Amino acid sequence: MVIPLRHFLLALGFLAVGVGGGTVLAVATLPGLAGLARLHGLLVGWIAVTIMGAMTQFVPVWSGVAIHSRRLAVAQLWLVTAGLIGFGAALLAGAFAWLPVVGALMLAGIWVFVYNVGRTIVRARPFDFTERHFALALACFGLVAPLGVLLAAGYTTPVFESVPVNRFEMHGSHATLALFGALLATVVGALFQLTKMFTQAEPDRVDDRLLALEQLCFPAGLAALVVGRGLTIAPIARVGAVVLLVGLAAFAVVVARLLAGATVERSPMLARYWLVVAALVAWIALAAPTWWTAPLASESLFGYPGSRPLLLFGVFGLVVIGSLYHIVPFIIWIERYSDRLGFERVPMIDDLYDDRLERADFWLLLVGFAGLSVAPLVDLPAVVPTASTLLVTTGVGVFIANMLLTIHRHGPDGIAGVLASMFESDEDASATAGSEPDVDASPDR
Repeated sequence: MVIPLRHFLLALGFLAVGVGGGTVLAVATLPGLAGLARLHGLLVGWIAVTIMGAMTQFVPVWSGVAIHSRRLAVAQLWLVTAGLIGFGAALLAGAFAWLPVVGALMLAGIWVFVYNVGRTIVRARPFDFTERHFALALACFGLVAPLGVLLAAGYTTPVFESVPVNRFEMHGSHATLALFGALLATVVGALFQLTKMFTQAEPDRVDDRLLALEQLCFPAGLAALVVGRGLTIAPIARVGAVVLLVGLAAFAVVVARLLAGATVERSPMLARYWLVVAALVAWIALAAPTWWTAPLASESLFGYPGSRPLLLFGVFGLVVIGSLYHIVPFIIWIERYSDRLGFERVPMIDDLYDDRLERADFWLLLVGFAGLSVAPLVDLPAVVPTASTLLVTTGVGVFIANMLLTIHRHGPDGIAGVLASMFESDEDASATAGSEPDVDASPDR
């Protein structure tokens, strides 16, 4: 259990740095390529590292197979963390010659993650909806990393002179694979499973047809969009964009129907998932005309030029935050309280975090994200995005504090124990995680 907690704890650190950096950039100027460093800190450091920890824990749970190797799960975190810290430092310092070196560390960490979870999930047969999307995400992670190293090397070496694509085209494919393949495919696969769990609702025939449509459109549209952008063929990119958005729209309808048919009382996760659906629908509506007219333009990489907050914060951010409000307490509850059930009174999973802080960060993030999302679309005073950034920063700080307090109060050894475990040897980490062997070839689900 401590291995995913390590991922989440370090991811929260990257989140604090990324959001804090955004606040500084809103009122001042930082050296070097600060904006690019912040973007990688949020996408790789926060969202991708959280995904790596979550997949390491929950792919075995969902698929009914043991993780291939705990030692590799430990190694992936250190490689990606060291590489990302070096990458951000090099961008800020303008030391571009170091980018390929630290980028290679991230590449190694991501490929270790892909291999380890891939060896785990391949034993699950047949694949369900979530596993198919996770497999797609792993493939995209595996492709994104080497493209990123090539782009990093391109700052100092003319690596694109001998290949038929230029830096701009490579960047378009890299960013598309990262955003809509590695990250969004994971979010879609996990969100469907978590929504069913939290609503206790099951898809009906209409939902099944929409899910079948999504499973056809999402990977096909993604592939066409990546190829079209990489080869600068606008018709292919345009068709891919439309097909991808159709698949996402079908998925948004399914999640909304599951939320509307919830058989349980309102929970923080359900409220946040409603906002995710609203943000996803709004982003699709804005992206559709933009990608139809200019699917290759750099300003339309995220969809509509002003819709980046909707995608990064409204979809990715809220899914991750809402999910961590369950995952972190769940891991701690299993570790500390599960064996006491039936012998003494134990808290519920949702009792482990402070619900007052949860409500506070919910409203701070809601108002802040709304301001950041609306400001680029309408003519508002300059103070609105600045104030919204401050609200988001405060809300993220409250969320991080709530997670840290949960680990401190209920973790078997608190935050100090998780931090101390980061410096254990691989053998110690394996012993801490349990007595099972690293590789379990059992095909049982």
